[in-house]
Formats: sequence, C-alpha cells, structure tokens
Amino acid sequence: MTPWRVAVLGGGAWGTALALAMLRAGHAVSLWARDAALVEAITRGANPRYLPGIKLENGISATTEIAQALAGADCVLAATPAQSLRAVLGIAAAHVPAGVPLVLCAKGIERATGDLLSAIVEEALPGNPVAALSGPSFATDVARGLPTAVVVAAREGELAGDLAQRFSAANLRCYSSDDLTGVEIGGALKNVFAIAAGAVTGAGIGASAQAAMVTRGFVELRRIGAAFGARPETLMGLSGLGDLLLTCSSAQSRNFAYGLALGRGEALAGLPLAEGVPTAAIAARLAAENGIDAPIIAAVAAILEGHLSIGEAVSALMTRPLKTESEA
Repeated sequence: MTPWRVAVLGGGAWGTALALAMLRAGHAVSLWARDAALVEAITRGANPRYLPGIKLENGISATTEIAQALAGADCVLAATPAQSLRAVLGIAAAHVPAGVPLVLCAKGIERATGDLLSAIVEEALPGNPVAALSGPSFATDVARGLPTAVVVAAREGELAGDLAQRFSAANLRCYSSDDLTGVEIGGALKNVFAIAAGAVTGAGIGASAQAAMVTRGFVELRRIGAAFGARPETLMGLSGLGDLLLTCSSAQSRNFAYGLALGRGEALAGLPLAEGVPTAAIAARLAAENGIDAPIIAAVAAILEGHLSIGEAVSALMTRPLKTESEA
C-alpha cells in the first residue's frame, strides 16, 4: 500500500499525537497550527504545552501556513476543537485537495446549530468524503505509542475500511464502521457523562453513585443515538461504551477533570478545554426537542449554567418516579 501524505489540522495534544501515529504508520505528515511558537517547538521535537515530557519523533512538517500543510494531501485529519471546526474549515476549504477524505478527530456537537460535525464538513467541503476517528484513546497514550484501539467510520464502508487499514500501526489498531452518526453521537455525549462522573467523584458522593450515573448515562446515550439513527451495536462498541468507560474513570480526561474541579468547588477558569461543556447544553436541548428522557444530561447542563447545585441534581435524580429498569 503506497504511503500517503497526511495533513493534520491542529497542534494540540490530540493533533500532535495523531501526527505521530500517522508517521509510525508510514505516512508523510504535515501539521498546521496557528501558534508560531508551538510550530517551532514541534519542529524541534517537542510539544511542551500539550504533551510535556514526550519527545516527538522526527518527520512531522509543522507550519503556520495552512495552504502549505494541505498541499498535495491525500487525507486530512481535523483535530481542532469541535466548536471552532466551522471557522477552521472556512480557512482551509480553498486549499483542501478535491476528493480527498476529511477525517474528524474531535468529538462534539456544534452548540450554535445543533449540527453533528460531519454536517459541518459536508456543508463546507461538499466534494470531500467525511469520516470520523473515535474511541477510547488518550493523546498521551497514543503519543507514547501505547496499545490503543479506535474506530474509523464513514458512510461508505469501503472508505472506512481503507482508512482503518492505512491508519493502523504496531500499537494503533483501527476498526472500521459505516455508522458515522453512531460514532459521532457516542463520542460527543460521553464527554457530558464524563463531566458528571467527575463531579460525583469530586463531591465525594461515592463510588456506587458514580457507577449508577455512568450506567444510566449509557442508557441516555443509547436513547439519543437511536433517535438519530445510530445502531445499537455501534454504541456498544469502542466509540460508545468503550470511550464512556475510559473518560468516566480517569483524570487524564479533560472532561472528567473539569467535573472533578466542579464537584470540589474549585476554580474552573484556566482549566484545559472540555468539549463536554458546550455539548451539554445543546444535547439537553436536542433531547427535550425530540421528547427524549435524558435527566442526567439535563442535570449536567443545568449545573454548568448555574441553575442547579450538584447536591440538588443528585436529589432530583434520586427522587424520580420508580420504574422497571428497562423502562426507566
């Protein structure tokens, strides 16, 4: 299989880790970031801001010029935050080669519109097929070359399979799926539940409460996924249950860490970006508009908006009408 030229948009922890993963898979890699100091650091073999202590392998061509990063690309990985994707694609659109796949590597729902990220790509780049890479994966693990399994999804199963094969390397196993919507929904919503899990832990409510919250959160994820056409087996896989278990159990997750600080009553200003914060509000709105019962998502949104305390939220959830587990 002929190596590709892969362009990565975004020089944060995940973008840099993916650039390393593509390098290890045998591809030529270019990376675009806005910050000149960050680009210079990556060129020197480090990303101390986002991946402190990790030495980057030689071969990543980093630049602040998006046209240069995208020139001749066979594939584009978009690793910019979900809420800035539309703006970045507006800059990139004129330079993305026609027909090459754009792979979404961020997880979220656009707060202003309620759009899944694939819809943004299809609007900005109608001539480029869209895919998504998701699953239980911390950037530091991928950057260090630790064993990780993810899923690559596209509406065309053949494209998903080709991308999964090309992206796989010794310690990165990529499965394929043609359920793009399911993979996107799972990746976006797990961030909201990770905030909830962190808040429960930070407030000292107990491991039993955290286990119940994660389990019932998965029920809500499946409800919303079903309403949007996601397949149940997708949500039971790496991009749904797998990612949920990882992000709801470790402070390496930015969303869990955000919830942890929230539960402890600590200052939130200056914390690393947590995609679950903007996603919570739009997910709660979408659930309400579609008549989907999602009390945990609604509670997280209310807490983040300052309308509810964690104690009040737990009390409200514990006093909901009793039902059988299958209907609750």
